[in-house]
Amino acid sequence: MKPVLSVEETLRLEDLIEREGTSKAALMEHAGEAAAARVAQYKPQHVAVLVGFGNNGGDGWVAADILSHQGIAVDVVSPIEPNEIKSPIARHVARRTAGRDVRVIVGPSRDELVSILSEADVVLDAILGTGFTGAVRPPFSIWIPALNELGLPVVSVDVPSGLNAETGAVETVCVEATATVTLLAPKIGLYSGEGPEYAGEITCGQLYSHLDEVIGDVEHAAEIVEPADLVDYFPDLPSNVNKYSRGSVLVVAGSATYPGAAIMAAKAAARAGAGYVTVATPDACANLIRMALPCVPVVGVPSDSRGAFGAAAASAVRELAHKFDCVLCGPGMTVTAGGMQLVTELLRTDVPLVLDADALNCMSRLAIGGIEETPEVYRREAPLILTPHNKELSRLVGDEPVDDLGSAIEAAQKLVWAAGSDNLVVIAKGPSTAIVGVEKVLLPMSGPASLATAGSGDVLAGIVAANIAVSHGDIDCWELLCSYAVAVHSYAGHAAAALMGERSVIATDLIDVLGEAMNLTEREALRDAGIELGD
Repeated sequence: MKPVLSVEETLRLEDLIEREGTSKAALMEHAGEAAAARVAQYKPQHVAVLVGFGNNGGDGWVAADILSHQGIAVDVVSPIEPNEIKSPIARHVARRTAGRDVRVIVGPSRDELVSILSEADVVLDAILGTGFTGAVRPPFSIWIPALNELGLPVVSVDVPSGLNAETGAVETVCVEATATVTLLAPKIGLYSGEGPEYAGEITCGQLYSHLDEVIGDVEHAAEIVEPADLVDYFPDLPSNVNKYSRGSVLVVAGSATYPGAAIMAAKAAARAGAGYVTVATPDACANLIRMALPCVPVVGVPSDSRGAFGAAAASAVRELAHKFDCVLCGPGMTVTAGGMQLVTELLRTDVPLVLDADALNCMSRLAIGGIEETPEVYRREAPLILTPHNKELSRLVGDEPVDDLGSAIEAAQKLVWAAGSDNLVVIAKGPSTAIVGVEKVLLPMSGPASLATAGSGDVLAGIVAANIAVSHGDIDCWELLCSYAVAVHSYAGHAAAALMGERSVIATDLIDVLGEAMNLTEREALRDAGIELGD
């Protein structure tokens, strides 16, 4: 796993590296080398380097010097003369580079800038760094749109200029990078908010040879899950397996209004490897679900006048729950008094439990001001996996705003820290999904935009429940098990988009390609781990 840092954590890491004997000036030299190496991969003959006022600009000056020594024509575009740069380190490298074989253009007009950029094969963006927040000001508010309009390959240093490295927010304009060379470790803003839209392909310049020895001394905002990290979480399928030993899932879901959610969750659990799946649903929609799922037993339980779970459903479902390796509750159940009672009863069981969709909304009704204020409601010994999207997560923490990756992680940490259980994990769903446990925050593989479709979350919940059931609770790290499920869901999005077109994918398409998605996930993990693949 690769650490992802906040801006504050990055500054602490730089200070720690300096105390270990590597100066910030040396780090700037290494940063320039990393940026130059990424630009050189495009095999350019002519490069334009856009620099700003500070140390991010200093990285660009160093890169320009290195590229010019490689025989590449380099234009450096600066808002001020090198002698006027306030940062002593950046001023030193700017003077050095300006005195060598590069062309320096200071304060060009927009038309002049467009003319300069049009001659380049690649542009290096070293304008604004990790300390930037707020609105982009002139001249950069003129430079950035001009650059974006040209559609050239752009490599950004650390973060695309205009992007908030902490939140991923873009207030006015931002460089649309083809690639971003992030330094020391990726920044959380590259994966949050609008970060993925602007960052392009992200690579990491380590800069410091002993980084692995010191980075553990700095807290991490999150860690990126690499494919090899998932190798130990592939479901086993031994030759002596039977439908019960493969893992059993009880899906408590559906209503007369939303029977399809129960169908998709159950079918996804079965496709994801559970050997025995049963649906418990209000009797008002039980027959419809039976017809849609001929391979899945469907148990009708008492419903209310609207076709949702009735008051008597809770005791019936609780009796069923103990017979299964995992219970998934929530898809399509709606928020009713009977549903709230049902969720409360399931939380009291000792069976691994996945709560999704309306089960989460029922939970949010159980406490005023956020359920973290009453953790005894959801604190339990058995594993509990919550799968909220941003709006559901906001309701769980008392309607606090959750609108990007950073705020989602903070909200999820409130829930897990209040409960204090190693077996409580929040899968905070979004364009970039975070897996949040008591001690870990993991960023698994993100899926394509095709996953942004109704019912996609029901499919993910089914995949998660299946993998919990197949494991029979023998798990070292629940966060990584959930990361495997999210990776499978993501690969399903890619596979379905390849078949149907990205705009045409619907949730049932994801279920149909889950087998292929699991194979893709496992092949990529084995390849990343250096394990030879069979024929």
